[in-house]
Amino acid sequence: MIELKPEANADWWEVEALLDLCFAPGREALSSYRLRDGIPPVPGLSLVARDESGILIGAIRYWPVRVDGAAALLLGPVAVHPTHQGEGLGAVLIRDSLAAATANGWQRVMLVGDAPYYSRFGFDKLEDVEMPPPTNPERVLGQDLVPGAWTGVTGRVTRWDADP
Repeated sequence: MIELKPEANADWWEVEALLDLCFAPGREALSSYRLRDGIPPVPGLSLVARDESGILIGAIRYWPVRVDGAAALLLGPVAVHPTHQGEGLGAVLIRDSLAAATANGWQRVMLVGDAPYYSRFGFDKLEDVEMPPPTNPERVLGQDLVPGAWTGVTGRVTRWDADP
């Protein structure tokens, strides 16, 4: 049995160790980390998954950002322990957290990732939304959490604490 629950402060370093295991060295040099640095993840949306022994086997985080002043969620990273990959846990983390984001009143979500994978969750390429360099614009994806939320939202993605 797998238990999903909101990430707590006590989970932070365990989640970081999972991310280190699942991603290449230097992940913190990516442009998305500059948007996250010093900004706490969105409470209640960042989830952890634990197995029946209480071992952390998955995690997903969300960060608030702005796109030309408009509020958006930045999804990522999402990670599943290698011993549990291929079991659908990543999909559960994504679907459950997107439902929570919608229930919490967020209108739009974005990420940097592979379109073939994330399109099954409703993500499409965002036109004219610019992540800080170096980010491949083909990998900048978004989803409306309410109909039309991305319509007319273009420009640079900036830190949440930047002036809107």
